[in-house]
Amino acid sequence: MLSLSKHEAESEKTMIIFPAIDLKDGVCVRLKKGVMADATVFNTDPGAQAKEFAAQGFQWLHCVDLNGAFAGKSANTDAIKAIRAAIDLPIQLGGGIRDMAAVEGWLAAGITRVILGTAALTNPQFVKDAAKAFPNRIVVGADAKGGKIATQGWADVSDLTPIDLGKRFEDAGVAAILFTDIDGDGLLKGVNVGATATLARALSIPVIASGGVGSIADIDALVDANEPNIEGVVVGRALYDGRIDVAAALARTAAV
Repeated sequence: MLSLSKHEAESEKTMIIFPAIDLKDGVCVRLKKGVMADATVFNTDPGAQAKEFAAQGFQWLHCVDLNGAFAGKSANTDAIKAIRAAIDLPIQLGGGIRDMAAVEGWLAAGITRVILGTAALTNPQFVKDAAKAFPNRIVVGADAKGGKIATQGWADVSDLTPIDLGKRFEDAGVAAILFTDIDGDGLLKGVNVGATATLARALSIPVIASGGVGSIADIDALVDANEPNIEGVVVGRALYDGRIDVAAALARTAAV
């Protein structure tokens, strides 16, 4: 079997586009700047939305239980299970997952990776224990408001920076850091490429960008940052609004 040169292997690396399904009261919505009262409903059938994303050629799905993030426990269980049953794609799920029983339950239910956000700040040992028990299946959520980590459904802001948080979990076995710029989330004003690249360079853990993607230009900017530790980008409202040519975006990220 022929082996790839280092350059050829690097050229095979892809940046993942994670289409987002955010769930509120059982339906697909998008928020603006994380405000629950400012939600736009895009699809009342989460399973159908998941199928649409799969048909468009995406290789992953990003799902967030918004009610769960505020309640501290899963609140859109039926919708999430409907999504899981509708598609074969790997799914990463966040929102209200704050103990080992919840982690184990969702992984057993077929979720590929679970996102731990609030718990990463309030109970880092639990996150480390989960990552040890389930290597490469735990994603740490680093949601930043004004450059500082926010928790409890983005309602509380800490004094910790995303880099500070990420450093806590170096060598813990987590799959990725999901970096969300809350200030730009849902506003279509552009992903925070600079902060994402800075975080990716500071950590050995792969970083996923999220928040503010409004056009393929934002995806181009992430690719052009040429930071190999940026694993992918979550895209929400821009897909629902039809602002991004999916085929072009997938082609752009296919060999970065």
